[in-house]
Amino acid sequence: MQPLLDPAPLRLETGITRLDNGLLVVAVRTDLHGCKGRMLDWWFKFFETTQHIKWWHPHDHVEHRGWNSHWRRGESYVGASIHAVESLADIPPVAARLKFHDPAEAFGDARLRAATEAGDVSAAVYARIGFGDHAQLDAHGDPLDGDMVHLARDTPFGCVLRSRFYLGKSSAQPERDAADELGLALLRHCYTEFTYLSRFLPSIYYGEHGNGEKAPLPW
Repeated sequence: MQPLLDPAPLRLETGITRLDNGLLVVAVRTDLHGCKGRMLDWWFKFFETTQHIKWWHPHDHVEHRGWNSHWRRGESYVGASIHAVESLADIPPVAARLKFHDPAEAFGDARLRAATEAGDVSAAVYARIGFGDHAQLDAHGDPLDGDMVHLARDTPFGCVLRSRFYLGKSSAQPERDAADELGLALLRHCYTEFTYLSRFLPSIYYGEHGNGEKAPLPW
């Protein structure tokens, strides 16, 4: 995952690829106009209702079934788990579970800190993901189907979001369970939901006084 911290173009910015071990990698780049990484990080500390997630994706998001007790509104989502129901483009609705981790676990504390100080990263979100009402969980409550990463880098127009999904980790035959069609549907879902988010996030952020910031006056 460490190459994602480099702002230079990567061989795969948007698309899918299959690793030698059978895992399916879904890559998505989304330009979030008017948004900054701090707003994206704040969003994960704010949204908590079905209405909120339907703002995020009016077509695919069906139901927010709640955060667990580790989520602290306005403070932290690291260590928290979420349960929701959503479609993936043309794939019908399915339950999804995510447990959020410190992104330093994925990138290394020193490397992530250096990228942040250099301005190459302005927000990082890392989670373990699982699908279905009976998603497999390990002893720590981590879903076993795959990993999800979102990395933001601030730009003059807003920020660039790089998203990666690593699917099929819980399967003995990942290439069978994480089919290419699933990856392409997830790609479309991810690009669409963050495009929608970018269109209202700044207003919600300033309206809710996110991070204690005052809204800039246009006049």
